[in-house]
Amino acid sequence: MAALQVERTPSLAEEDIVIFEDAVARFFTDHAPESRVAKWREDGVVERVMWNEAAEAGLSCLSIPEEYGGMGGDYRHEVVLMEQLGAKGVDGFGLSLHNAIVAPYIYHYGTEEQRRRWLPRMANGELVAAIAMTEPGAGSDLQGIKTTARQDGNQYVINGSKTFITNGQTANLVCVVCKTDPTLGAKGTSLIMVETDGAEGFERGRNLDKLGQEAADTSELFFNDVRVPTANLLGGDEGRGFVQLMSQLPQERLNIAIQGMATIERALELTIAYVKDRKAFGKAIIDFQNTQFVLAECKTEATVARVFVNDCIERHLQGKLDAATASMAKYWVSDLENSIVDRCLQLFGGFGYMAEYPIARMYRDSRVQRIYGGTNEIMKVLIARTL
Repeated sequence: MAALQVERTPSLAEEDIVIFEDAVARFFTDHAPESRVAKWREDGVVERVMWNEAAEAGLSCLSIPEEYGGMGGDYRHEVVLMEQLGAKGVDGFGLSLHNAIVAPYIYHYGTEEQRRRWLPRMANGELVAAIAMTEPGAGSDLQGIKTTARQDGNQYVINGSKTFITNGQTANLVCVVCKTDPTLGAKGTSLIMVETDGAEGFERGRNLDKLGQEAADTSELFFNDVRVPTANLLGGDEGRGFVQLMSQLPQERLNIAIQGMATIERALELTIAYVKDRKAFGKAIIDFQNTQFVLAECKTEATVARVFVNDCIERHLQGKLDAATASMAKYWVSDLENSIVDRCLQLFGGFGYMAEYPIARMYRDSRVQRIYGGTNEIMKVLIARTL
């Protein structure tokens, strides 16, 4: 029995979405068993063939229209994918970033030629996408980026470095946040797509050694006089990058909240099963009042969070999710995720501290949720501006 009994939103309860959810669950059961995911953690990267398998199964570019090679779905399909990645413990597979962050930039802001050039290849598995925002000296402060793109005839010459880039070792299509006019601040920011295969001057740095998310290839990227056609400027107009980023960040932040809910629900499900089975002092751990109270608190908080996230999903599907509410979801759910996972780990006792236990991995993996997508402190700043 599921740890929470919160009804799905009406749009997510539709029959075709439920059927799709079952298909995604079966795909991950078949293609991402624990032994394979453990190998990805050991290698520090999800093997490239997994991206092809997901594309062949129709899981790539779920919400992109069929005319551009996508699956013709909508954000509900991306929600299902994110939830199943969490429910099945498929650590580190950056498909949701590819689908629900990079692809929408190209679809919403790209020219018709750009859509037809990149989206079908993202959908069929030929291209794996990443977005390069963060730099060694600029994280949540996107206006502070130093990477430049200087126009030289019909090319841009890109120079700079990026770090903490998800899919960084695998991606061969990178959306690079650049300054096309460093004198204009945010208004001089542009998004330029770089196809990395054979790109002279492009280098991948090390696959970063992280506290958690071991299977996710998170990398440094270096651009040393990398030349790309001016046709790779997303949308074709310079200086639109900051507006494009701000328009899509609410969805990215909602994604993080959805991922956090999936972890919360899995943590509770595993912990409830464990405390019912584990014995101490002659009785099951669930029979101790302390255990009951801890899990009662966690279940209540998780139920409140699920209702809020469901409401945010519905708002987003209707085009009504504002940036402040998305920030609330991102910061509050990721804080709660860390709190609930910590309390669940405690109920596992010493076993909770063992790396091979899923609860220990969730403890490590959850910590970054409060950092990426804009730190939770930045989320509070954005919310405070609406007061």
